[in-house]
Amino acid sequence: MKFFISAGEASGDLHASELIKALKTLDPDATFDFLGGDLMAEAAGNAPIIHYRDMAFMGFVDVIKHLGAVTGNLKTAKKAISDGHPDAVILVDYPSFNLRLARHAYELGIPVYYYISPKVWAWKEGRVKQIKKYVRRMYSILPFEVEFYSSRHDYKVDYVGNPSAEEVDARIPSLPTQAEFAKAHNLDPDKPILALVPGSRVSEIKNNMAIMAEVASRHPEYQAVVAGAPSIDDSLYRSLTQLPVVHGATFQLVGVADIALVTSGTATLEAALLGTPQVVCFRHGGSKLVYNMYKRLLKIPFVSLPNLIANQAVVPEMLMHLCTADTVDAELTKILPDTPGRKAQLDGYAVMRRRLGTNKAATTAAGHLIDDLKQFKTKQ
Repeated sequence: MKFFISAGEASGDLHASELIKALKTLDPDATFDFLGGDLMAEAAGNAPIIHYRDMAFMGFVDVIKHLGAVTGNLKTAKKAISDGHPDAVILVDYPSFNLRLARHAYELGIPVYYYISPKVWAWKEGRVKQIKKYVRRMYSILPFEVEFYSSRHDYKVDYVGNPSAEEVDARIPSLPTQAEFAKAHNLDPDKPILALVPGSRVSEIKNNMAIMAEVASRHPEYQAVVAGAPSIDDSLYRSLTQLPVVHGATFQLVGVADIALVTSGTATLEAALLGTPQVVCFRHGGSKLVYNMYKRLLKIPFVSLPNLIANQAVVPEMLMHLCTADTVDAELTKILPDTPGRKAQLDGYAVMRRRLGTNKAATTAAGHLIDDLKQFKTKQ
C-alpha cells in the first residue's frame, strides 16, 4: 500500500516514524510520501517532500510573517496527494495545516486517518466539524479524548495507547543513580535534587525562571538544578540565574530528582511517568486579565496532562497571576518527603498510569488502520 503522512513538528516526526515502522511490519511493501523529518526519513527509507523545519510556524503572528511559505507548502502537499493518489492519508496533529489536507484528500475519495488528535478539547472546538466530515478514523493517544468526542460530538475515537509512556518505560532502566548523575554534572552527590524545568521556549524560561529560583532559595536543603533546553543558549540561563544548568539531560535530571517545578506542557506528563512529585508552573506574564480570558475560552477543568488523564487534581497548577513564589512554595512544601500531599500525588500518578494502559500506540494504530483500510477497499 502507498501512504501519505503529514507531520509538521519534531514530536510529530518522532511519533510518525514509529507508525511508519509499525505499518511496514504489517505491510513490508508499503511506501511512504511524507512531510516530516529525519526520523521519518530513516524509517521510510526516503527523504521528506517538505522537512518539518520548513513548516514549524507557531501562532498567528508567525504564520502571517511566513504566509508565503505556508501557502507554498500547502500547494506542494496537495499536489503530492493528487499526483501520487495514495491508498490513505495519515495526519499527525498540526491541525491548521493538516485539516486542509484532510479536505483535499476527502474530495479526491482518499480515506483520511488522524493519528494524535488536535487539542480541540482545549482550543478551537469548532474544528471537530471538519474532523467528523473529512476524517474516517481518529486514533488518540490520550484516553479522555474518547469520552470528549463521544459525549460532546457523537464521534467515535479509538484510544490506541500513549507513546510517551512507552518511551519513558523504555528509558527508565538506563537512568543513572543520583550519585552517578551528580558526578557526571559536577553536582553535590550527597544533597537531594530539586529539578527546575522552566520550559523549552525563550518566553517560557524568562517568565518562569525567576519564580522557580526564588522558591529554590527557600529550600537550602536541596540543590536546585535547571533543565536546559537543547535549543536554548546557555547565556539566557546565565542572565537569569546562577544555579547550575544541565543541558540535554532533562529526562535524567527529572528522573533522579526528589522533587520538581515544571512548566506546563508534556514535561509534566514525563515527570509523572517518572514518579517525580511536582508543582506545575505557568507564569506567562502573570496577568489576571489574561488568566480570566483563558479561563473562559478553555473547555477543560485542568491544563496539565496528569490531571486531564487522571480526571482529578493530581498535581497543583499554579497559572498566570496565581504563579508567585509564595503560592508555588506553599504547594511545594505540601509534597516534600514524608507528607500526606506527596503520597496523594503519587497515588494520583498510579491512577493516571492505569488509565494510560499498556498498549503500544503506533503498533495498535497501525493494526486498526490497516484493518479499516481493507474494509474501505472491499466496499469500493
